Amino acid sequence: MVVVMQPGASTAQVAAVVDRVREAGGEAFVSRGVSRTIIGLIGDVDEFRALNLRAMAGVADVIRVSSPYKLVSRDNQPRRSTVIVGGPDRGVPIGPDTFTLIAGPCAVESAEQTFDAAEMAKAAGATLLRGGAFKPRTSPYAFQGLGRQGLRILADVREATGLPIVTEVLDAHDVPLVASYADMLQVGTRNMHNYALLQAVGKAQLPVLLKRGMQATVEEWLMAAEYIAQRGNLDIVLCERGIRTFETSTRNTLDIAAVPVVQRLSHLPVIVDPSHSGGRRDLVLPLARAAIAVGADGILVDVHPAPEDALVDGPQALVGDDLRQLASAVRRLPPLLGRRPAEHLAPAR
Repeated sequence: MVVVMQPGASTAQVAAVVDRVREAGGEAFVSRGVSRTIIGLIGDVDEFRALNLRAMAGVADVIRVSSPYKLVSRDNQPRRSTVIVGGPDRGVPIGPDTFTLIAGPCAVESAEQTFDAAEMAKAAGATLLRGGAFKPRTSPYAFQGLGRQGLRILADVREATGLPIVTEVLDAHDVPLVASYADMLQVGTRNMHNYALLQAVGKAQLPVLLKRGMQATVEEWLMAAEYIAQRGNLDIVLCERGIRTFETSTRNTLDIAAVPVVQRLSHLPVIVDPSHSGGRRDLVLPLARAAIAVGADGILVDVHPAPEDALVDGPQALVGDDLRQLASAVRRLPPLLGRRPAEHLAPAR
């Protein structure tokens, strides 16, 4: 069961609902989104009905949700959500009315490389900059990222380009550090089942980009999002990045059907990562076109000024004519489906 608060509900009104539920022996988890606050209830449903929560000040509705992922379910919120990245005044929307291009280097290698990649991304129409300061690698001997130095580089590049930052956090203990630099926290495929990390980013009060685990079902993916939402954060964007199957001709198998399936089950925005799913530069554009056609809310792509020298995932990074073709597709195709490019919101007056 969930309690939906009115858009203008005060902190005191939210606290009153939480107190009444806890006095009845239940648990209440407050989740705040861009436009409204939702309180998820755990306990005896019949007991909650007797509390007459719907009559309390500030309460808009009380809904019984049958799905296991109550807060991120369409049963709870029929209208699809929009997540704003970068703050309410100059943020970038990700949601059903827009198409958002997120681009940048897979790994931050140097200040020059990151700035050049950001300029490439911005010229292609990207409004969010992705870049990894901490890199989870299969081999312990591979480049693991620049850490705090990489975060500083990203912050400098944001200052120079105006692009809000999306960057990955690997450990729950590092969430405060990464959140002090980032505009959006990314949870990668290897960490989708890291529940301590999910809870930590849920408390960070920054938008979260949650990649699907490489062997996760759609329900497991949505349950991971529920961990974040239950800790108070409804500003979650889901990212389909390919799953591991028996097929070896691509790096991963892009589950393109997952996009409309998840959009039917959940109100959260869904984007696609054609770079990590295909794993090859020549596959990024076709998979990006497929993502646009199927109704994804955006794409996440790798760009690099010198892919042949990249320390991470050079073969899939776009450059030159490939990037120009992607920019053309992102400019021309989404409007055919009724979407406009996601641009920075106008400053508040």
